[in-house]
Amino acid sequence: MAIDRQSGGSPVIRFIKSLYLTNLLFITLALCVIGLFACFIFDEYFYLMQLVLGVFCVFILLDIFTVFRQKKGIIGSRNCPDRLSNGDQNTISFSITNRYPFKVRIKIVEEVPFQFQKRDLIFRTSLGVDKVEVFYYDLRPTRRGVYQFGALNVYVSGLFGFVSRRYIFDNHKDVAVYPSFIEMHKYELLAASHRLTDYGVKRIRRIGHATEFDHIKHYTLGDDPRTINYKATARMNQLMVNTYQEEKSQPVYCLIDKGRTMKMPFNGLTLLDYAINSTLMVCSTALNKGDKAGLITFSKGIDEILPADKHRRQRNKILETLYAQQTDFKEADYERLYVTVRRKLTQRSLIILYTNFETVNSMRRQLKYLSSMAKDHLILVAFFLNSEFNEVLDTPPSNLEETFRKGMAEKLSYDKLLIVKELNRYGIYTILSKPENLTIDSINKYLEFKSRGLI
Repeated sequence: MAIDRQSGGSPVIRFIKSLYLTNLLFITLALCVIGLFACFIFDEYFYLMQLVLGVFCVFILLDIFTVFRQKKGIIGSRNCPDRLSNGDQNTISFSITNRYPFKVRIKIVEEVPFQFQKRDLIFRTSLGVDKVEVFYYDLRPTRRGVYQFGALNVYVSGLFGFVSRRYIFDNHKDVAVYPSFIEMHKYELLAASHRLTDYGVKRIRRIGHATEFDHIKHYTLGDDPRTINYKATARMNQLMVNTYQEEKSQPVYCLIDKGRTMKMPFNGLTLLDYAINSTLMVCSTALNKGDKAGLITFSKGIDEILPADKHRRQRNKILETLYAQQTDFKEADYERLYVTVRRKLTQRSLIILYTNFETVNSMRRQLKYLSSMAKDHLILVAFFLNSEFNEVLDTPPSNLEETFRKGMAEKLSYDKLLIVKELNRYGIYTILSKPENLTIDSINKYLEFKSRGLI
């Protein structure tokens, strides 16, 4: 419910605070002053200018009377969700209702949270008697946390436009910015309508057969003859076949490195935020597939451990856990991570590690821990391709500095490929992805593992 903040204080103070003089008033006043000066030369027009000045003052008083005679001539309210989705366009709306007995011109100044650094969110319109108009705008947050909306300021001009009255609707509201749940809902809707290819998910043909028995059904043309159930066929006196489904309840853990290598920003979001958004989507996909989803976040120590589960409340637990992640971007301790995985993950699991390796040497420092985990689990290391290198590599150098930059970009890009090759040598699967493609690449890799029967 919108509240007019100017309802408090004495009437005189409220009047002074809400009265604003428009540019039209100052322009007209300046013309009157010029006319009065001109009367020193053309004195026969002096009385005419006095009349014009008097009419001008009357118009100002009429303007003040028309906009202030009603206590609540304008009603405004903002419609804002309790949660915003990080990295996505979130639609905010507000409505303005005109209670004046005449058409008004209004200007709306919206106070959005300071994190967006928007000082020019201004709307202008004319509103008829008893008319309601709804305005929309989009905000794209790039950091998780609490954001506070300010007031909704509405300036109403009088009949002649010389003065305006300000209404302040106090909608101070705290909203929480969560990981990208809009993309998660979009994925679920496309999955329900069998349109995941529109999202970028590949159709992957299952290799071999599912091994978990589902039920027995009548044979239909195209069924695999190897699945014929001879006992059921003899009993029913017609061909019966076994049907199988994908193995479910497989543990899928997402491990998020919150160390300093994840601080690098791309398109307003840090690599950590991209990893968090991707984790939410992968865990949601795993739960939809009947698998158990879990989460471990680490930096200098182990920060969060959410055991894998497939309960319907698990998705919300993962969302809340990801929302609360904070870090000071210190050096990540992979030795402690290995000890934790060895103690806590007693069942063979798919482990998706979100991290970033810029050089081969930085990867080799952690390789012994990753290879040790790969002996007991299926390890998938997801790290980032620096998309800004492509611009440098595609631009011909024009001086010595640009030549040096291009050489460094080529070396670092080549190092990424060497990292992939060396991890694969130790039986560790990899995703080398641009930040904006990380979610889709991770989902496709998970579905590929399911189709190959690796999990």
